Amino acid sequence: MPRRFGKQRVALRHMESTTRDVGDLPDLESQRAKSPTPAHKPSGDSTSNDLTLRPAKRSRTAKAYQPNTRGRQWTPGQEPGIDPHHPSAAQIALKATCEITVVEFSQTDMKMVYLDNSTLEEYLAKSKDESVICRWINVNGISWDVISAIGKAKRLHRLAIEDMINRKNRTKADWYTDHTYIVLPLQKLVHTHLPTNECSESEDEPTSGAEGRRTKKGMMYSVRKMLGYGKHKTPRETLFGESNLEGTRDPVKRYDTGGSESSELSGRIRTLQQYHGGPNKERTEFMEKYSALANKSLAVAVEQVSIFLSSDNTVVSFFEQSADDIENPIISRLSSPETVLRRSSDASMIVQAIIDAIIDLAIPVATAYQDAVDELELNVLTEPSIRNTRPLYILTSEVSQFRSNIYPIINLVNALRDHKSEPIAPKHDSDGNVGKFGASDVRISILTRTYLADVEDHCTLIVENVDQMRRAADNMIDLIFNTIGAYQNESMKQLTLVTILFLPMSFLTGYFGMNFVYFDGVHNNSDVFFWEIAIPLVFVVLIWLMRDPVQRWMHKTKQRRGIKMARKARIDKEKSP
Repeated sequence: MPRRFGKQRVALRHMESTTRDVGDLPDLESQRAKSPTPAHKPSGDSTSNDLTLRPAKRSRTAKAYQPNTRGRQWTPGQEPGIDPHHPSAAQIALKATCEITVVEFSQTDMKMVYLDNSTLEEYLAKSKDESVICRWINVNGISWDVISAIGKAKRLHRLAIEDMINRKNRTKADWYTDHTYIVLPLQKLVHTHLPTNECSESEDEPTSGAEGRRTKKGMMYSVRKMLGYGKHKTPRETLFGESNLEGTRDPVKRYDTGGSESSELSGRIRTLQQYHGGPNKERTEFMEKYSALANKSLAVAVEQVSIFLSSDNTVVSFFEQSADDIENPIISRLSSPETVLRRSSDASMIVQAIIDAIIDLAIPVATAYQDAVDELELNVLTEPSIRNTRPLYILTSEVSQFRSNIYPIINLVNALRDHKSEPIAPKHDSDGNVGKFGASDVRISILTRTYLADVEDHCTLIVENVDQMRRAADNMIDLIFNTIGAYQNESMKQLTLVTILFLPMSFLTGYFGMNFVYFDGVHNNSDVFFWEIAIPLVFVVLIWLMRDPVQRWMHKTKQRRGIKMARKARIDKEKSP
């Protein structure tokens, strides 16, 4: 009996140490009471209420491979979702200075309030004015204090909050009891910075040094250019170097984002390769270095956009850093009482405007890729070289990734248009307890569905253009290899003709060059005797070996002549009265 109780004490100590280890991790999902798993009781044990954990065993299971989480740890089997009311949620290391814009409007009035991380919670605690019909809260930046404040005020679902803080999700719309969570990628064209030393000095036109030094530099530049070096020097030094933005210390910040250049959010951008790439950073850097847009000092930035549409006619949108690109045109439309967006005072129309603006930002990306395809097509048609296959492959990869971000938005738009307020989700109280099933109170107006059809048309047009670019790139790769193969076949044909021409003479040369004691044809005749035999022999051999090609050529010539005569006779007959 004492031995049995000793085993239980060891198991309980192991349970306490395991619980402490799990508690040390920022496990935000394990918000339920951690109850130990009952183990098998020893035979004859009368204490049926004692629960123990199994002893830990050594395992070969790899629970993560370089996890790319944002602000928290993830372990397999943990409870899904994040509850902002739980104390463990405060451990999320996700902090940023956010720019928050609140737009409250009706058909007759509109007002805007600019907030930050410290003033948001106080503003949300105030009751909404009765004259306000629709409210839009636009957040530029991802910070847990802002997410937590809005999540508590709007009672956002824990699964939606978990999806929002993840850096990459599939495009979708999740319907909950009193709100809808929409997530989609934003793609836009950005300019890369040019270093100061390259702006002041050009390799093509040296401005200093002696004439001999200038000639030497020009020769070296020509040799390097011929060998393929230095073609992507600007992207290499700008895309992977430090940013030139003043006050920016993060080496990841390396893009000029236009309207938000002065903001500290201006550099936290992921390129298309980074968004879809895996943990292999060398591969991502190589693909960015030889990108189809790198020689134009351009890149494609991708970020995740999260939108909450509430049943109280409120929209909450979260952007990583590009809120200004979406916010400014929408506020300009809301400022005018004559616009449809203002007169409708509909939150679902705000969601439609955000999605439409995201698609509009993707149109310049498609245009830039189309220009790159056209340039590569000219290069392939004028000089089909094997060197063109690498930029074509990288272009195809980027275009495919661009399409994979655009095409799911069509399904998202269709899901919003086809939404019916049916019982699809269980109701949750403030403590997260599951109650009876109820219907989603979120409404998509008929006007919004009409304008969403226009968004779907834009998405379809972009996808069709991208598909055409992919086919063009694949056809160019096939054309390169087919042209190289045709050149090789032509070279082999020429070598074959030369071989056939010299084959009889090689035979005669070997025959007359044999070591005979006495050869009457050689001793009694000059070298003309060799040509008298060689020329007729070469002619006969050529006719014999080329008989099939000659027959085909004569047959084709006869057919073309007949077709030409028939066409001429038809034209003369049509002209005659």
